Parts: sequence; C-alpha cells; structure tokens
Amino acid sequence: MKVAVIGATGLVGTVMLRVLEERDFPVSELIPAASLKSVGKTVAFKGKQVKVVSVEEAMERKPAVALFSAGAETSKKYAPLFMAKGIYVVDNSSAWRMDSTKKLIVPEVNGSKLEQGDLVIANPNCSTIQLVVVLGLIHKEYGIKRVVVSTYQSVTGTGVNAVKQLYDERAGRTPEMVYPHSIDLNCFPHGGSFLDSGYTTEEQKLIDETRKIIGDQSILVSPTVVRIPVVGGHSESVNVEMQKPYELATLVKQLAAIPGVTIQDDPKSNIYPMPKYSEGKDDVFVGRIRRDETVANGVNLWVVSDNLRKGAATNAVQIAELLLQKGWIA
Repeated sequence: MKVAVIGATGLVGTVMLRVLEERDFPVSELIPAASLKSVGKTVAFKGKQVKVVSVEEAMERKPAVALFSAGAETSKKYAPLFMAKGIYVVDNSSAWRMDSTKKLIVPEVNGSKLEQGDLVIANPNCSTIQLVVVLGLIHKEYGIKRVVVSTYQSVTGTGVNAVKQLYDERAGRTPEMVYPHSIDLNCFPHGGSFLDSGYTTEEQKLIDETRKIIGDQSILVSPTVVRIPVVGGHSESVNVEMQKPYELATLVKQLAAIPGVTIQDDPKSNIYPMPKYSEGKDDVFVGRIRRDETVANGVNLWVVSDNLRKGAATNAVQIAELLLQKGWIA
C-alpha cells in the first residue's frame, strides 16, 4: 500500500511517520512530501532513509491514502486534486473541519459515520479530540446539557518554533518570539486569535467541533484556552452537566471501557493524569473524577493527552486504519 505523508518534515508529520511504524500500518511504499525547501531531504522510516518529494510528485505516484499535516492553505489547494484522483485524504489542518460536506472524525466516537465516498476526511483540533473521546460516551449514556472546559495547552500545539522559544527563554537566550509574551514561568489565556465575541479561534473550535462530532448542536460549550510552558501534552479541566442522573462508580467503569482511555484516579496516592507522563503515548488519560455538588447531574474530570499523538498523528492514522478495515484502501 502506498501511503503519502504531506508535511512529513514538520512536527506532526514526523510523529505521523513514527505512529505508522509503531502501529505496523501496512505501508509498502512511503511517499513523504513537503514544501520545496525540504524536497531532496530524507526522513527515517523503518530503518531506512526515504527521500522527500514535492506534493505534486506524491500525488502523481497515486497513494491509496494521503495524511496531510502541512497547514490549511496546502490542504485547500491540494486535497481536492488528490480527491479527484480517487485518493483518500485525512487532513490535520483546519481547512475542512467545519465544511458541511466533510466528515470530522474521531474513530471511537463517530467512526461509523464514514462512508466510502468520503475521500476528504477532517482530523479535529487536538484539544477537541481528547475532549470528545470522553464526552461521546457521556452524551450517549446520559445526555449532555452543558460543558465548561478550560485547557492547559502544551507549546507543541503551536509548533517547533514555539518549543524553541520556551527552551531559549529557559536557557537565558534571546528567543525569536512566536507568542506575544514570554512562555517560560508564565501562562496566558490566548490560543489562536481573538474574535469579536471575546472568545479566541481555538475556543470557538472547541464549541463547533464538539457539537459536530457528537452530532448535537444543542450542547452548550463554554471554553477557555490557556497556553502553559510544558511540552508533553494538553490538559483539560472539564465540567459536565448531564440531563440524566448517574452513579459515579458506574460512570468511572464506563469511561474505563472506552478504547484508548486510561483511568488514573487515585488522588490519595497522588495518582492523576499529567502531561509529563502522557508524552509519547496514544491514550487519553482521565482522573480527578468527582461529582459536581452544585448541580443535579454534574461531574468534574481532568483529561490529559499527548496533543501530537492522539491529538493529531495517531487519530489520523486511526482514521486510515478504519478505511483499511472497511476495505476501501489496499
């Protein structure tokens, strides 16, 4: 099976290659592609160095599936061209997420919605993916009335230059500023750009994408996005108000049964999810599970996941695995 990775030299693209290898996806021929400045370089895959080609060449080599992580502009330009050749595209940018003609997929939550004609499939935003993995089950069992979510997001979500800014500041070097403020020993409630509503684009994604993936526009979502000086993953404080009553012990068992969810909830032993320990792992970690005693059917959760893995690369590869399972690619 020919598999193209568009944006193979970027932060997420590099992790995509690693995930394809680790999950033993049946790649007979890897086609790594990137911008013209990276063409001719090599990337490591299964013990070999593979030459990076242009996006045009990757398309002409007719892969069965192309995993895109090269930004919205590249996706808008090339995804329709790949689709016209019958190539499945799993796109990690924001280009198609809210397009009514495209599916926005987290396999554990709404993978059953995929149809064979869905040649361009959108991968959600990183903070949305880990959130809906948990909310999907809760909504199915109890119905969700309202969600209040505050995120504590890793600098890796902004890219390699943001990571460099953090480490330059930590080492006392003059950094090239990616953020409007220093990030080391700091945090700021600013992800994306501010909208007229006072919310940011990152916050609006949490609202819109959550509703689209779960398939219920009536769910109320109140988000605050915060950037913090960590690299291991995104953390989220999640408060859910449900329509039906629940038993806490039953809910914990139900969450533990979700594929890809690990419960870490023994606070008396100082066991709870942390980005330090989510880094490099595919699971969504859930802890600090406790009843919200201020409303009739409320629960508080702490949700952590590696935003480059499940929040981006792993979810994209899982979508490709779903296409494989359905027999749509070979």
